[in-house]
Amino acid sequence: MAEEKKKSEREFIGEVVSTAMAKTIVVRVERRKTHPVYKKSYRVSKKYHVHSENPEVKVGDVISFIECRPLSKTKRWRLVKILKKNQ
Repeated sequence: MAEEKKKSEREFIGEVVSTAMAKTIVVRVERRKTHPVYKKSYRVSKKYHVHSENPEVKVGDVISFIECRPLSKTKRWRLVKILKKNQ
């Protein structure tokens, strides 16, 4: 199965924070925002449930994941690749 990205698919990079569920990992994505009035930048994070058949993913790894069809009530993302392993 070739990893092909469609035009409408969104892709994120984030850090794995939980691997407690079977075939599901929880990934935190951080981004920087600027306050509209005070112009100070601050970090905002959001957690995503990502489908992972790969048992090698551990907490602290940095991964890339992509949007896909709904797999469960909360899972709409699947793992593309592991970018950085946690030591």
